[in-house]
Amino acid sequence: MTDLLIRGADLNGRGRSDLLIRDGSFVDPSDAGGDVDRLDADGLIALPGLVDLHTHLREPGREDAETVESGTLAAARGGFTAVLAMANTTPVTDTAEAAAHVATLGARDGHAQVVPVGAVSKGLEGVELAELGLMARCGAGVRVFSDDGHCVADARLMRRALEYVRAFDGVVAQHAQDPQLAGAGACCHEGEISGKLGLPGWPAAAEAGVVARDVQIAELTRSRLHICHVSCAETVDVIRWAKQRNVNVTAEVAPHHLALTTSEVLGYDPTYKVNPPLRPHEHVEALREALADGTIDAVATDHAPHARHDKEHAFAEAAFGMLGLETAIGVVIQTMINSGLLSWPELAKRMSIMPAHIARLSDQGRPLAIGEPANVVLIDPAARAVVDRDASVSLSRNNPWHGRELPDPVVATIWAGRITYQKER
Repeated sequence: MTDLLIRGADLNGRGRSDLLIRDGSFVDPSDAGGDVDRLDADGLIALPGLVDLHTHLREPGREDAETVESGTLAAARGGFTAVLAMANTTPVTDTAEAAAHVATLGARDGHAQVVPVGAVSKGLEGVELAELGLMARCGAGVRVFSDDGHCVADARLMRRALEYVRAFDGVVAQHAQDPQLAGAGACCHEGEISGKLGLPGWPAAAEAGVVARDVQIAELTRSRLHICHVSCAETVDVIRWAKQRNVNVTAEVAPHHLALTTSEVLGYDPTYKVNPPLRPHEHVEALREALADGTIDAVATDHAPHARHDKEHAFAEAAFGMLGLETAIGVVIQTMINSGLLSWPELAKRMSIMPAHIARLSDQGRPLAIGEPANVVLIDPAARAVVDRDASVSLSRNNPWHGRELPDPVVATIWAGRITYQKER
């Protein structure tokens, strides 16, 4: 592999420097010889490669919506060098063999590191624990376990899962949704708009109540708990309380919950049907504040591609979910950097360092320093573009940002020393 010299990058907002990459790692830039590829980074910010804790790659089983190859292309386009692939595939990633298969697909087809997320329960049915220990030991790097798309509603099963994963430093990532309080048909935040549209409502308490239960179980078991896609102010309050008690809990927020509100569903556009639902403005403000002060630890995309025939239905019948990998950093820049709520080093912490720490990825979220793995994204902080869903490298088109102007900052993504995306300049 030819050496790559990145010239004049602003290292995470801390001053300009050169970066030399050799054999997948950073080496002393003064060692650059004549046979070297050069990448001009004047005016660009270099950040550690982004890590997404929450990606739906759909393969195996729904390759019409996304594949490992197309999904990781979208990840690279968005500045990500690692993604955690959720377990709700067909078959479900609930065995060591299934986890190893996802990891093999990633090694073969991936444009970013692909780390399987193991299911908590067999078949995501919430009845019997999946092969947690075998998945952790199968060599696929499984440390995160989640029934995402379903809540682990049984408190005793949740306790058993938390006790089990503690033995190998795993974490249970909960999709917090009380299935009885939310109801099977809930698809819109419960409030004025759900009543006006006649859509089954999802109260904020259905999320916050499960989180309140789970942080107490985590305290009891002294185990690691992670809360997926926090969407409401009440949940923020519970997490803040738990952290004050030194409960080992972390949390993520999706970009769409930082920027979009319940008003988007007024046109019954199923693109905006997402689980958990979009919330009113006061919840969005609470989420931004919590991400800024560290109550929420990470941004995770919940990238959820769907084939057209699954999304193009009446709102109540359409599939949940929207795309997120290619636009995530643009949304975070718009809502958090441009508003002054986060600095560039803090963005790197929320989108790279903390996600890598939560997932226990030793080669990701590392400093841009000699001897470290060469995972880096180059950012143009001034670049903007109008989002065009038909220009996406994802196989799906359920893009909530279509037609909106957003920051379009990613100039190049480098994973393990290899350029996986480079914008024409």
